[in-house]
Amino acid sequence: MSDHTTLQTTVANIFPDLVEDLRNLVRIPSVSAPAFDQQHVADSAQAVADLLTKQGIDDVRIVSAGQSRPAVLAKIPAPEGKPTVLLYAHHDVQPPGDESSWNTPPFEPTEIGPRMYGRGAADDKAGIIAHLGALRALGDDLGVGVTLFFEGEEEIGSPYFTEFLAQYREELRADAIVVADSANWKVGVPALTTSLRGLVDCVVEVEVLSHAVHSGMFGGPVLDAVTVLARLIATLHDADGNVAVSGLVQGAEPAVDYTEEDFRADSGLLGGVELAGSGTIAGRLWTKPAISIIGFDAPSVALSSNTLTSRAQAKVSMRIAPGQDPAQALEALRSHLLENAPLSARVTVHDGELGKPFLAPADSAAMRAARAAFAQAWGTDPVDIGIGGSIPFIADLLEVYPDASILVTGVEDPDSRAHGANESVDLVELQKVVLAEALLLSNLAQKTGE
Repeated sequence: MSDHTTLQTTVANIFPDLVEDLRNLVRIPSVSAPAFDQQHVADSAQAVADLLTKQGIDDVRIVSAGQSRPAVLAKIPAPEGKPTVLLYAHHDVQPPGDESSWNTPPFEPTEIGPRMYGRGAADDKAGIIAHLGALRALGDDLGVGVTLFFEGEEEIGSPYFTEFLAQYREELRADAIVVADSANWKVGVPALTTSLRGLVDCVVEVEVLSHAVHSGMFGGPVLDAVTVLARLIATLHDADGNVAVSGLVQGAEPAVDYTEEDFRADSGLLGGVELAGSGTIAGRLWTKPAISIIGFDAPSVALSSNTLTSRAQAKVSMRIAPGQDPAQALEALRSHLLENAPLSARVTVHDGELGKPFLAPADSAAMRAARAAFAQAWGTDPVDIGIGGSIPFIADLLEVYPDASILVTGVEDPDSRAHGANESVDLVELQKVVLAEALLLSNLAQKTGE
């Protein structure tokens, strides 16, 4: 196996080419949301497949399952008696949002200082580059079997992931699975993600009138739909900002300390704005539920008229703690909305997506191999963290491959702003991620299991 010093030198030598590969991927606007041109997602899949073929991998395919967006599947057979490692990332990206909020064009990679800015630069095309770079660094000294699976619809909830698992069950089977779609603790400090919140959502619709009417002639006895919906939304939290939906799981407070100063800096919280909820900040982010209104349909200010709005709806997104059953959480949310529905309106709840949370085992041989690799690459020990976000398919992987060790690793840092304007990746950190994964694969080559 390659030693640390040799790999470090090799990664440094190949990294400029990897950065150029990342630039080319970021330029492809591979937004998987249905309102966008899906040809770009197909182009992205082809570009990723071409990179793997150029790497010398013989078995590279663009695949689909059901009506899915295209994914890339590639395989390198395992040497006799050696484990197989599944490397996961996704090549689709979030919509850019309001482009006026970006300091640089979202699909033109721009380097400022150590960071590359662009949609997908961090989430998750850097994950693809991390996997590719590790393979490129190890070359013929790989020592393990590798399956690469780069999904094309993670950003819309992986709706066909179970179909992929059914159709390619044996081809995706692995002893260890590395999911490069999370974050490190901070620049300079690596992390293993050991818990993820799940996700449920719904659309709550409020109707008060069969049609809009004059607000002066009819206002008073009738509250407009927007006001009623706002009052209903307000019941989702208590006076301190804690989730007020009963029957939801809450986990223990995490051991890692996330200071208010760091959280304010990382989140961009405005000065004078108080934090919501109670308990530690890490607990509020990782082991407690959270509810957000992520969409609202009502007349815009620009198009408003002096009428009582007859109908309004909101999309309610709820993150659920590890250990929570998503179906039960959605039922609790639905029940809360209907039980708190005012008599001054007709309220309907339309069920949405369900995503399972994830809680890793306390320890495993693969996790020890990862911690050792991270410590070598960064020169400091990694920390175990939770993430408030969701990667629901990880629970699906565990159900299908219960004996596999799943490692959730990171290419992002707190300033990456994934999903937001001015998304970026720290290229110095990305080089360490590439080195860490190469060291991890080298470590796993020396093990045949738990």
